[in-house]
Amino acid sequence: MSKKEAYKQKIEAELEVVQAKLAEYKAEAKSSAADVRIEYTQHVDELEKMADTINAKLKELEISGEDKWESLKEGLESAWNKFTTAVHETAAKFKSSDAKK
Repeated sequence: MSKKEAYKQKIEAELEVVQAKLAEYKAEAKSSAADVRIEYTQHVDELEKMADTINAKLKELEISGEDKWESLKEGLESAWNKFTTAVHETAAKFKSSDAKK
């Protein structure tokens, strides 16, 4: 397996885990008060858009040649870092909201 393929599979696996967490957030939002539900939904929608961007970058990486994937990797890592930071911030916000219920 090439480094490119191993890297792609690693990001895809991590993305699956985070997307499962987003599904949990959506479910939690449905059982929340209306104002909290709106906020949850907005955050999850933003995170899903970020996940779509990462998926698009993964597709780019997949079709890139071995010689170009390293340059695409940098953009993917930047998007991934922003995404995971946003996920952690959202998780913290959800937990603090849960504490207030």
